[in-house]
Amino acid sequence: MIQVNSICKNYGKNHILNGATFNAKKGEYIAIVGANGCGKSTLLGILSGSRKSTSGSILYDGKDPIKNPKLFSDYVGYVPQDNPLMDKLSVLDNLRFWYCESTRNLDEDLKTGVPARFGLDSYKNYPVEKLSGGMRKRLSIACALAKSPPILILDEPGASLDIICKEDIKYYLKTYIKNGGTVIITSHEEAELDFCTRMYLLQNGILTELLDKPVGQKLMERMIAIHG
Repeated sequence: MIQVNSICKNYGKNHILNGATFNAKKGEYIAIVGANGCGKSTLLGILSGSRKSTSGSILYDGKDPIKNPKLFSDYVGYVPQDNPLMDKLSVLDNLRFWYCESTRNLDEDLKTGVPARFGLDSYKNYPVEKLSGGMRKRLSIACALAKSPPILILDEPGASLDIICKEDIKYYLKTYIKNGGTVIITSHEEAELDFCTRMYLLQNGILTELLDKPVGQKLMERMIAIHG
């Protein structure tokens, strides 16, 4: 489903990504790990269409979203680290904005869909600025899934969240990949990494796959590789 080939990103003379390459199939959970500032968020931004690469190619089901940017919104649900929500509006109004181009029925989803699963039906009239960090993250994910995208990209979704919220997100991700969705995630949370199908270390702008080892050992090798 996903083919990422030789993605490079330069900011002036700074080379953030130096030929990042990987692929993913339906139902896979791809984890990208690395030190803060190594370019993980930049890579995910490029995969979501919110940033442009300097060079390289991306194919979703053999289609080129760089040539046809609408494919990004058709294929990808993206949850960045920063809050993508409109704080002054209610939960319901934020959902309405994201559902406006969706074939899904928001009223039904507030009863039985992802918004209901994350408990947003009980908070639908709350302004976003009054929500806890956990509820904001749940809402961000629900908005990203409004169009039922086959790919979900998450940039450190569990950062600074309580255990219950982390478990809610983890449980949903397991369901999403079981139903054929593809997840690409960056994280420092072992609980979010322990069921990944493949893990990549991003270092010096290059992705290196960590092969056939328990997650704990992978994480240890990651830290050794980063910090020497």
